[in-house]
Amino acid sequence: MSLLAACLAPLAHAQEGGTAQRLPTMQLQAGMHNIQAQVANTPEQRQIGLMFRRDMPAQEGMLFVFEQAATQCFWMKNTLLPLSAAFLADDGTVVNIVDMAPQTLESHCSAKPVRLVLEMNQGWFAKRGIKAGSKLRGAAFR
Repeated sequence: MSLLAACLAPLAHAQEGGTAQRLPTMQLQAGMHNIQAQVANTPEQRQIGLMFRRDMPAQEGMLFVFEQAATQCFWMKNTLLPLSAAFLADDGTVVNIVDMAPQTLESHCSAKPVRLVLEMNQGWFAKRGIKAGSKLRGAAFR
């Protein structure tokens, strides 16, 4: 199976369901700002992510947790909300942040291998002055 086929197969499954998932949450902090992050830590949870969600409160997001550090790439197929993704080192340091347009297949990747990615409403990080080198806190970070 090609890498592309392996990546698209889960999308076909998610497209069939067409419903937003609700996952367990954990609290994170970005400076003085609290984040209630749903935690996607299984392959299926990560593949569906925030697909089909029509809205998301300002202080909510989704933390994607991968087993191993790698160059992580995200796209927005079936994702209705514009999002910003912060690629995070294990200690919570922001590696890079990308803005992603809804319902596109454009690939947005981490600048270096990471295990953690936090998606928030687009512009959330910029409005709070959070950028590469900023550090987030919470139980997810070593």
